[in-house]
Amino acid sequence: MDLVNSFLNFVVPPASLLMLAFSWPTLSFINVCEWIYDTYFREIDMDNKVAVITGASSGIGEQIAYEYAKRGANLVLVARRDTRLRGIAENARRLGSRNVLIMAADVVKEDDCRRFITEAINFYGRVDHLVNTASLGHTFFFEEATDPSVFPILLDINFWGNIYPTYVALPYLRQTKGRIVVNASVENWLPLPRMSLYAAAKAALINFYETLRFEVKDNVGITIATHGWIGTEMARGRFMVEEGAEMQWKEEREVHVTGGPVEEFAKLIVDGACRGNAYVKYPSWYDVFFVFRVFAPNILYWTLQMLSTNHVVRRTSYIGTGRPLYLEGSPPRKFLTAGPSTQVPVQQQLKME
Repeated sequence: MDLVNSFLNFVVPPASLLMLAFSWPTLSFINVCEWIYDTYFREIDMDNKVAVITGASSGIGEQIAYEYAKRGANLVLVARRDTRLRGIAENARRLGSRNVLIMAADVVKEDDCRRFITEAINFYGRVDHLVNTASLGHTFFFEEATDPSVFPILLDINFWGNIYPTYVALPYLRQTKGRIVVNASVENWLPLPRMSLYAAAKAALINFYETLRFEVKDNVGITIATHGWIGTEMARGRFMVEEGAEMQWKEEREVHVTGGPVEEFAKLIVDGACRGNAYVKYPSWYDVFFVFRVFAPNILYWTLQMLSTNHVVRRTSYIGTGRPLYLEGSPPRKFLTAGPSTQVPVQQQLKME
């Protein structure tokens, strides 16, 4: 068996690349035909149907709510910040939603998820799309972390914050032949520094939904949306930690950032979900790195290492590093520390969707 595997290790990779080179024109033609068909002939009418959107209080989730509203969908907007949801609900009504429910809930708690799905069923009688956009990123080097209590918080929001709503909504989605929409990231397979826990959670998320796709078959559709750099509230650093065990996030500041527009990505997600697409990618040119990941991982590693060495500066967020986090909002000013250190105000940088 070892001899067979050694032979296949030597033969299969170059043979696969050769086959891919010859089949690429045909595959490209098929992709173009599918794009034309999906764009002009295949689209689910969301008028008066129901979309439940988690993480709807800002960023991608907010813009996705507006895109569904333009299609006449009834909405259930879920987030921790219900004050933000009220204004978003009004905007959604102006854009075309007949009815909008807002629910303050924590997606990492099964009881909360069961509550907002039950409310949706009681009010609308159905759920057609479940859109999971709640996400939380970080920008610290793993070795800098001195308070590991933040690790499960990051993993809970990015993984269980998708799984629990899916678990509760799945029976109702089967009834309507509905669809689950997942907000993921290229970091699930493209290794980037300062995002180790975020990338691990996204990788687990992708593998879960790819497996679930086989289990539900054609009864429930699944759209996995992956993105590169997106100029969201979280990427702009508008969030900081509030005092309390829950470590909730709230608006802090507006910082100029470059990145793909959130509105464009949100529109792509909703268009793809309504067309029944299995994947939505923004931008799609990131896929070329996946070829290197499979066939030439050393080249990808060396390239990323070189770029990281030249451009990555250890200017990190201080969640879990034992450094003080500056809390703003009500006088007097407060500090939240993850470990012993001098109380000096430090603004954190977060990457959230």
